[in-house]
Amino acid sequence: MPDLSRRAFFISGGLAAGGLALGYVLYPGRPGVCAAHAGAVSLVTWLRLHPDNTVTVLVPHVEMGQGSQTALAMMLADELDVNWPQVRVEQAPAQTMFATGDVVRVFLLGNRALAPGLARLLDLASYRIAAFKDLQLTGGSLSIRSTGRLGMRRAGAAAREMLLRAAAGRWGVSEMECVAERGRVIHAPSGRSASYGDLADAAAQIDPPSAPRLKLRGEYRICGQSPTLIHAQPAVRGVLMYGADVAVPGMQYAAIRHVPAFAGAIAEFDATAVSGYPGVRAVLRIPGAVAVVAGGYWQAQRALEALPVRFTAPAHPAPDSGALDATFDRLLTDGDVQADFRVGEGFPGEGGPGRVIAATYAVPFLAHATLEPMNCTAWLHDSGLEIWTGTQDPLGTRAVAAQAAGLDEKAVTVHALHLGGGFGRRTPRSFNYVEDAVHIARRVAYPVKLLWSREEDIRHDRFRPAGKSRFEAVVNDAGDPTHWRQIFTDIGFNEDREAARIPYAIPNRRIGRVTHEVNVPLGYWRSVEHSYQGFFIESFIDELAHAAHADPVQFRLKLLAGAPRFLRVLERAAAMIGWGKPVPGRRGRGIAIKESFGTVVAEAAEVEVGASGDLQVLRICAAVDAGEIVHPHNARAQVEGGILFGLGAALKGRVTLSGGSVVQGNFDDYPVLTMAETPAIDVEFLETDAPMGGIGEVGVPPVAPAVCNAVFAACGVRIRRLPIIGQSLVTTGRA
Repeated sequence: MPDLSRRAFFISGGLAAGGLALGYVLYPGRPGVCAAHAGAVSLVTWLRLHPDNTVTVLVPHVEMGQGSQTALAMMLADELDVNWPQVRVEQAPAQTMFATGDVVRVFLLGNRALAPGLARLLDLASYRIAAFKDLQLTGGSLSIRSTGRLGMRRAGAAAREMLLRAAAGRWGVSEMECVAERGRVIHAPSGRSASYGDLADAAAQIDPPSAPRLKLRGEYRICGQSPTLIHAQPAVRGVLMYGADVAVPGMQYAAIRHVPAFAGAIAEFDATAVSGYPGVRAVLRIPGAVAVVAGGYWQAQRALEALPVRFTAPAHPAPDSGALDATFDRLLTDGDVQADFRVGEGFPGEGGPGRVIAATYAVPFLAHATLEPMNCTAWLHDSGLEIWTGTQDPLGTRAVAAQAAGLDEKAVTVHALHLGGGFGRRTPRSFNYVEDAVHIARRVAYPVKLLWSREEDIRHDRFRPAGKSRFEAVVNDAGDPTHWRQIFTDIGFNEDREAARIPYAIPNRRIGRVTHEVNVPLGYWRSVEHSYQGFFIESFIDELAHAAHADPVQFRLKLLAGAPRFLRVLERAAAMIGWGKPVPGRRGRGIAIKESFGTVVAEAAEVEVGASGDLQVLRICAAVDAGEIVHPHNARAQVEGGILFGLGAALKGRVTLSGGSVVQGNFDDYPVLTMAETPAIDVEFLETDAPMGGIGEVGVPPVAPAVCNAVFAACGVRIRRLPIIGQSLVTTGRA
């Protein structure tokens, strides 16, 4: 890792006394004036100071509308102590020194407090893992609670102390007499002061402090406020650059058609049939697809649609959705169960004490359906390969592009642009659109912009897994559950064992999975396993409350007596929705709670089911305990967005398989939530001292069960399979 400086190592590794010497030996040298930014001084990684006293924060995480670049810059600026208008933000380049080691550490260990010596070793190990894995990840609701908490704040605090020391040395005074405030260092006894820009060169000669003092929450001036998001005004003006906006001189356009059936192949095609079409430059076979390159996208797409292509079926096609569902049933009955959690006694045999309640729930495959379909511009020239695209992992994109091109990673430059939606689609293991673009670029002598059609985007997504879960519980005469057993199917991407853990104080619990391979490409989807485990668990706990003739909120509260975070958010969400107050007509209220990404969220829904079975979601209230909130307005928007994303999937999201291929292809048969279907949403954050949790994904898991439980309360129909739309909600009365 020759491009890693000692100061980069300090910030990424969080070294304290003793560790700095090791860092200096392993990674000699330190950044000074940045050649690419004349006059700008880098005191620490992620920070440049300019002579005009402005500050540029280099953010390793990408912006896809979630506002993390703003929040991360706020955290650094608050520790540095500058005025917010002084701050500028740049996307950090796809270089190894910006590998997101802190993401690895928090993913593996959460917010666990560690002894200083062990923490230093784990910081170094985490950085090396991230560098080795080419990880510069934005995802998992990790940016703020990892890079922000462990990186940006340390960087800002370290730079502040270096500036204080530089000022004290210039004036020949005690560093303790100097104060850093709003972009200046002040020495009150002598009345002297200097701007950070004036002190930057001198500060750059000072070694970063091993353990800079971080501010207490009460000392923040910027965090906890809600300044305008950095990307908001350019987005509103239409000047924010997305991958689909890229224009490179001499660029041509490519349209693509993949083999319809997963793992199928192209048998033959007749390029001469479209070679005379206007603008067509090339007709290419690349791995798993055929592409047409032309002077304009619609020229390429029109020729592609007319291109005669014959495909061959795969040896082992993906099963039809109905057959897969039957396989799930068989696995849940006879499959080999891998235990995830074992607490207390096993499930009692037949004829044991108590009453057994059982239910099975199912969820379909889901696509991401980002507003901006997949796209990538690639140019292979004498100096190397350049890539322009939206990606949630620029370093990972560089590695994938290098492999596809047969180049060393250092010969690849990735221009990471703003994303028109991510939701996990543009994360590692999902870069098929980048590979496609590189394979095309290798065959032509000019830059090529590859644009996927909406049909290709949906049919060749990396899908949220379909799955099924069977529950059994034993309840005593008082209706209290004494035993809980859950078995769920796992066809891949069930990597988070914690997603199936329940917070309820049921003394005897068994939770496990049955695995099965399916020839369907899978990927990360917003809130991943929590998106369906929340539906499974919170639907069944609601069934247990109904069987006990108990109020669903009171039933949960009784089982959460030893979980104060869950109690608080549950009580608050219930109060927000007006739980217990009568509702008119065929309305009903439901509630659900889920911990994910270190954050506990309870959501309460109110719905109305018409006499003909039509469903309207009227209102959703969310109470959130995420610990410290950096940007309250944006955090609220993220929870709202998660609710809408999860609600659209719960109501009508479904990818079905037939003949080894995806049936759906556009928004006519894979509909998303419309503005007319959007309910009133109310979000409240609980002020707590809990460790900082994630925000971007946590609104998704509780929404489906809250709405389904409200449907049951309204009309007596229990929803055990998603999506809701298409199921009959016509009954004779309320539950």
